[in-house]
Amino acid sequence: MKDRQTICRLALLLTLVLITSGISGQISKTGHTFTLGKDQFLLDGQPMQIISGEIHPGRVPAEYWHHRIKMAKAMGCNTISAYLFWNHHEIDEGIYDFRTGNRDIARFITTAAEEGMWVIIRPGPYVCAEWEFGGIPPYLLRTPGIKVRCMDPVYMKAAERYISRLADVLRPFLVTNGGPILMIQIENEYGSYGNDRNYLFALKGIWERSGIDVPYFTGDGPTAYMLEAGTLPGCVVGLDSGSSEKDFELARKMNPGVPVFSSETYPGWLTHWGENWAKPDTADLLREVKFLMDNRKSFNFYVIHGGTNFGFTAGANSGGKGYEPDLTSYDYDAPINEQGRATPKFFALRKLIGSYLPKKAKLPPIPDPIPSMTFPETELIPFTSIWDNLPEPVKSIQPESFESYGQDYGFMLYSTRLTGHKRGRLTVIDIHDYATVFIDGKYIGTLDRRLGINSIELPPADSDYPLLEIFTEGMGRINFAHAMIDRKGITDRVILNGMTLINWEVCGFPMSDGYIESLEATDCELTKPGIFFRGTLELDQTADTFIDMTNFVKGFVWVNGHNLGRYWEIGPQTRLFCPASWLRKGENEIIVFDLHKVTPGSVRGFESM
Repeated sequence: MKDRQTICRLALLLTLVLITSGISGQISKTGHTFTLGKDQFLLDGQPMQIISGEIHPGRVPAEYWHHRIKMAKAMGCNTISAYLFWNHHEIDEGIYDFRTGNRDIARFITTAAEEGMWVIIRPGPYVCAEWEFGGIPPYLLRTPGIKVRCMDPVYMKAAERYISRLADVLRPFLVTNGGPILMIQIENEYGSYGNDRNYLFALKGIWERSGIDVPYFTGDGPTAYMLEAGTLPGCVVGLDSGSSEKDFELARKMNPGVPVFSSETYPGWLTHWGENWAKPDTADLLREVKFLMDNRKSFNFYVIHGGTNFGFTAGANSGGKGYEPDLTSYDYDAPINEQGRATPKFFALRKLIGSYLPKKAKLPPIPDPIPSMTFPETELIPFTSIWDNLPEPVKSIQPESFESYGQDYGFMLYSTRLTGHKRGRLTVIDIHDYATVFIDGKYIGTLDRRLGINSIELPPADSDYPLLEIFTEGMGRINFAHAMIDRKGITDRVILNGMTLINWEVCGFPMSDGYIESLEATDCELTKPGIFFRGTLELDQTADTFIDMTNFVKGFVWVNGHNLGRYWEIGPQTRLFCPASWLRKGENEIIVFDLHKVTPGSVRGFESM
């Protein structure tokens, strides 16, 4: 890290005497030591209770990092824990970005230090986090037969390259170099996935060879089999979560001689499309935190502030209900909501944690909220469609996945002329994840992996050789457990009445910033679903807002070129968060791509979700 910007930030970090956090003491220019006792953390040789709040820089605009970290400190935290998403930083194979926008990790760590906070880094290579593919870059899925989270040579070569590059960013900020980083996580909840401890040792070795000399930890559920497969000797044991003395006793038994902490204490929970908002009981949370505080056990709120899955970053689960895609909002019912405001849960936790302070000590004041605003109904008019902006097609004997064509995100159009069978039962094996189906340009219906719908009845067509078009959306890749190899699009074959359909043309729509900017308006009437809508929002001032999408069906929204993420009429989310930093005084362009709607619609701005 020799660039001028980073050196200036590091100089600021190393020379600034920071205010106390209320619980941890202070990070000073003279540096500190952070070591492991037999059953507790030691800061400068004295026992330290870590009270951490998890914030993911990739889910929060960089302009708000100071505010969100101040909020965590005001709730009683002395540490910030951060997942770093590999695929957010390696944006394509061998192309890294650790310096722009909310990818600027040096800036995030410096911000935490400026607020008097310690830092825990959870860098992957796998993180879960309800994030696309658990943070693993999808370009790896272009390799047939690849396996992840194991010693597969293709995967390990890419992981080592990422870790080595990231280590260069993190090294100046380690506590051993006078910085705020106390610990690094090796992998995440590995005991829920695999049992190759050689893989965990290999990751640890890469970090060590890269000069990372702070303590390491693992994080696993508090069960014997998870801890046996997921922990390493000499590494701190994180529990997801550690909510009772029994959990901590089990961890000490499975991996003795190192501290144990609750690496994920859950104040909220995730929500999938089509579900009700998750609202965990606050009373249970307060009882758990009281146990941790009474027994001076270190813990990390996962998450204290969730943020937003902007663009195509939302992941998916694959539990007992099948495919379960995650919302764009990562509000998580967290103590600090998606827009950064304190919730009743925040105040309850602040009161509880504050009650453990020494006499006359007080927690810092709560920062003023970030302003939010409404805006009036704004009409969006159809201006073009995917059909008027088709890229050059690729010929394919049978349809293949997005990854086979070198595409990671977005949409793909698969087209073929029907010969032989021309009506009847069409089945796509397997559709990942959603598709609209057309015959000779007429909309027939949808396929939806979430609902297990992979077939549709094709009606008779008027032409001799009907044109079948399957416009496919890749939603979030699965981010947890055994089904993570989750390629997108048509991943096997298409059959009509049992006949395999051969000879296709394939057009990719990654919906990149460049593609959206290149869209050309059309003069003809737009009646075939797959339409882009556009409108102009005039503003006298800017502030955060939530854009209401209830007049649309399913798709994505761009504001001044920024992708706010997915909306879907099935809810529960109906409004998308738009930060003030993406708006400007005067004209603001809103573009919506909707898979179903063909008539004009309007959007409105609200102050909250």
